Amino acid sequence: MSKKVRTAVTPTREENFPEWYQQVIKAADMAENSPVRGCMTIKPYGFALWENMQRIFDGWLKDYGVQNTSFPLLIPLEYISREADHVEGFATECAVVTHHRLEKNEDGSALVPAGKLEEPYVIRPTSETIIGEAMSRWIRSYRDLPMKLNQWGNVMRWEMRTRMFLRTSEFFWHEGHNAFANEEEAVADTTHILNLYDKFFKEYLAFPGIKGVKTPDERFPGADETYCIEAMMQDGKALQAATSHYLGQNFSKTFNIKYQNKESGEDFVHTTSWAFSSRMVGGLIMMHADDDGMMMPPRIAPTQVMILPILRDDADTDKIMAHAEATAQILREKGLRVQIDSRDMRTPDKMWDAVKKGIPLRVEIGAREADEGTLTHVRRDLGRDSKTTESLSDFGAHVQGILDAIHDDMYQRAKDFMDARIVDIDDAKALDKLFKKKHDGFARMDVAQLEEIGVQKAMEAHKLTSRCLPLADEGKKVLIGKAY
Repeated sequence: MSKKVRTAVTPTREENFPEWYQQVIKAADMAENSPVRGCMTIKPYGFALWENMQRIFDGWLKDYGVQNTSFPLLIPLEYISREADHVEGFATECAVVTHHRLEKNEDGSALVPAGKLEEPYVIRPTSETIIGEAMSRWIRSYRDLPMKLNQWGNVMRWEMRTRMFLRTSEFFWHEGHNAFANEEEAVADTTHILNLYDKFFKEYLAFPGIKGVKTPDERFPGADETYCIEAMMQDGKALQAATSHYLGQNFSKTFNIKYQNKESGEDFVHTTSWAFSSRMVGGLIMMHADDDGMMMPPRIAPTQVMILPILRDDADTDKIMAHAEATAQILREKGLRVQIDSRDMRTPDKMWDAVKKGIPLRVEIGAREADEGTLTHVRRDLGRDSKTTESLSDFGAHVQGILDAIHDDMYQRAKDFMDARIVDIDDAKALDKLFKKKHDGFARMDVAQLEEIGVQKAMEAHKLTSRCLPLADEGKKVLIGKAY
């Protein structure tokens, strides 16, 4: 009987994937459940990851001509109610504010809501309605178009079954809302943003996905078309990583967003909206983490290199710390995010902490390295097999190459995993048979078969949904699978 391998996280992915996910978040010190039902507190390390995502993608949006704005968190109920498809899609998820002050109850033992609002407010589940109302005032002429707006903030959708980062009542995101003179420009906007998402996920998150179009039953409420990126997690389930919606003139007609065209006539604008959220942090965990904890893609990692001074003799402390500082300085001059772990802790505990947090590259410096001007480094994704000792100058010369190799290897591993678990099938019988075998992945079939009764029954029996019509298949195929 083989001895069970000890892991930093228990249970393992194979033993209990949902609980493993929660334990990785805890081990990496990224977030915790909050006292508020269904909400989380994102801790500094987890929020630093989100800030890096925000910083990078925000720059890309500004390069595209998008301007940041901030709209109220509270949306008049009347605005939400104007767009029938939209309100129907979000009604069950809305949190509603009905009172505006607190006062003591009759015996003075507690505070209770007192002043009832004349009209309730909805805590924004998304901002199409309130931004549409503003656009109706801000857009007057074709000279005001295109109007490209974005806001970074939080939203609330009253979830019944929550899981940190993946599905919480409150979460962080960015939401873009653009207006154009015609359909052609608006559709081009949705696909341009979709491609920006794809580029960002690949180049910074080492996160492969499948670009596609949603089927009508999965389309965003009020949209003419929804484009998306679907990704596969290590348990074979799908995660909708990002969406980009062509809203047509649905919201512009509802909120009277018109402009005077060049011929002095009036036209309704065509609008778009698009977003990715802090759910992507959960996606990174489920795609890249292992049974020892998180594994951060280097280009987005809050700390790219962690330097561990190996202190055993007080007499060596000064020279070891001096060498560690010199190493950190060289790496920072190269633009890398570096930390020296100088906490008063046992070295093995520091090592495990770096492993659990998924820091891409660990550098160990002891008395020998300090004397010889060398260092020892270990890749998080490869572990001790990658342990290498070399001079500081040599390491400085190719450390960026090491980080790039980590990124490329992480991306390729995730892509190979996904590609190997997409199975082409011909009919409902094959779909049912595939998922009876507990298939951990997607099925792909002709989109024309999606409406067949047998296919619908098999999807219902196995709790499957249509994920998207991949753009690579020109809308002729549909991906089917279980999803978060």
